[in-house]
Amino acid sequence: MATDIKDSAHPVEATSLMGLLPARPRLLALGEPTHGEDALLDLRNELFRQLVEQEGYRTIAIESDCMMGLVVDDHVTVGTGTLDEVMVHGFSHGWGASAANRELVRWMRAHNDRRPAAERVRFAGFDGPLEMTGAASPRQALTALHGCLSARVDADLLPCTTETLDRLLGADDRWTNPAAMTDPAESVGQSAEARKLRLLADDLVALLDEQTPHIITATSRDDWDRARLYGRTATGLLRYHFWMADTSPSRMTRLVGLRDSMMAANLLALAERDPALIHAHNGHLQRDKSSMRMGGRPVEWWSAGALVSSRLGEEYAFVATALGTIRHQGVDTPPTDTVEGLLHALPEDRYVVDAHRLAAALGDTQPAPRVSPYYGYAPLDPAHLAGYDGIVYVKDVPQSRRLQRQS
Repeated sequence: MATDIKDSAHPVEATSLMGLLPARPRLLALGEPTHGEDALLDLRNELFRQLVEQEGYRTIAIESDCMMGLVVDDHVTVGTGTLDEVMVHGFSHGWGASAANRELVRWMRAHNDRRPAAERVRFAGFDGPLEMTGAASPRQALTALHGCLSARVDADLLPCTTETLDRLLGADDRWTNPAAMTDPAESVGQSAEARKLRLLADDLVALLDEQTPHIITATSRDDWDRARLYGRTATGLLRYHFWMADTSPSRMTRLVGLRDSMMAANLLALAERDPALIHAHNGHLQRDKSSMRMGGRPVEWWSAGALVSSRLGEEYAFVATALGTIRHQGVDTPPTDTVEGLLHALPEDRYVVDAHRLAAALGDTQPAPRVSPYYGYAPLDPAHLAGYDGIVYVKDVPQSRRLQRQS
């Protein structure tokens, strides 16, 4: 078995990843089992550069707010704003503090300088405007969608005015109240105003669909794509807030499922544009159901990767990342009877493994699940091996070059 595993291990390079796949996927998803480690983001950056230069990839999408990601995309494509401003305003979840993310943005801007639009690389966040403590107000997305339409279609076709939206939205802190995450009674998501906003958002999205030929002709495909993003985000946020106000036992299952559904919709839209590298937690990108415990109860939902894979088939590929040690977080050498332990026995510091050959080498041997002493690290589930196209193994993860944050 050890020889079979060693023979299936290759350097972590774009060519090695592509060699595992039957064809170049529209979406190549690279997962990570923990957040906040710049060593993993440096590896992601290196692979993205190779994919751009060797395989024609043009977009990178990360687990960050899709609306904030527009700030980064404007900077890397046309130079809007400074690098410092972009790192503050273009990332959610604390990702702007990452030295590796800063280097990614810097490289993308330098790569695009003086290149024609067709050759420029693009950036996207594909998460909703959601944090662990709550959800954003739908104001930004709703008003942006309304603005796009009001500038390009007859006023009589619009279902409402901006004044109506403003009145129904009210103060933003009503929507962002962190107490609503744990107490449905604190949410405004099922108020009379929120219900009216859901209907109006649906009508605005329908109007955008109806006017697609005119809007693309009057502006550009990029502007139309951006308007669709506003629409997806507005309706997704209003739906999320609705379920934040729910009192049934399925409340948290619906919320985590809605988040991944919003992610999946954004990824499918990206797949229409250019081949893209997707980077997020393994749990969001895997083809299997995701699970965790919340409030002592198990919660299961279909991940964004599962949703996208069911639509794209072989045009979606998922490569999971597995780790040996994260000593600064108390994660030491993995037991030899785990998947990570088997991979740790190889001499290389990092490599990519054919997951299907690994599963064949294991045969009927069922590796033990690794138990993590650190809540922020999720080891590979050996039962999910068949759903991976490959595994990137990193033997040791050094401490990042910044103050870390986990989410």
